[in-house]
Amino acid sequence: MSSTKPESGSSLEHHFPITQENVQASFDAIFAPWIKAMGLTDLQVSQGFCSLRLPFSGHLKFSSGAVCGQAMMSAIDTAASMAAGTTDRVPRGTVYQHTHFLRPAIGGDFLVTAQVKRFGKSSIYLDCSIVTEETGALVAHAVLEFAV
Repeated sequence: MSSTKPESGSSLEHHFPITQENVQASFDAIFAPWIKAMGLTDLQVSQGFCSLRLPFSGHLKFSSGAVCGQAMMSAIDTAASMAAGTTDRVPRGTVYQHTHFLRPAIGGDFLVTAQVKRFGKSSIYLDCSIVTEETGALVAHAVLEFAV
């Protein structure tokens, strides 16, 4: 596996690979303020895997009461980015994301998981899901590709 670490001296260099020990510091350094404002919590990582909690929040929902798809897709992309960053092959950005919304995201908090399916030569492929914390009902499923 070839290394694609950030350039020496980069402010992000010490955040990769992402481990459970540095996951919060990595999240805080890597992601934009509006992602942090979503209130994502309970970040858990292991090689090729990330899970996090998307809290049900009034500023993320439509007038119908459901969390908007944009927020769910952002949470999926965030979890996938973290899972993709758990080796020395640093992800360079999302190339592709396809999301199926299976039911309205209504009620309590949601659990987002991302699992690497393949670390390829120039891409990382992931499978992600969002389930309700209370019942485990599948709310959204996505597949993603990241450039390395």
